Amino acid sequence: MIKTVHLPSVGKFDPALLKSHLIHDSPYFKILIFNFTAGQELSLHTHDLEGQKSLHLLTGQGEFLGPPGTQLPAQAGDLLICDISEPHGFRAHTEARLLVTIAPPI
Repeated sequence: MIKTVHLPSVGKFDPALLKSHLIHDSPYFKILIFNFTAGQELSLHTHDLEGQKSLHLLTGQGEFLGPPGTQLPAQAGDLLICDISEPHGFRAHTEARLLVTIAPPI
């Protein structure tokens, strides 16, 4: 299967509610995109699973959230890779688009 997706056209920005948009789901991996308005946050969280995930900031600026107290500045082009069980999250300082890949999918 070959599939193309034009990422800038996926989902809308909603200042009232952060939403994820599923781009791909298979037994091997899952891809989602989050469209943040300034100030929105994907709260620090973990998953009780084995596997890894990546958070790729496509546009905008913000900070990746890691283990409690850890905040890593993020700008367009930055990529965070971690185990799914590691605490992770994101806080947007500007309008931002975050591409998340999860393997294996949850």
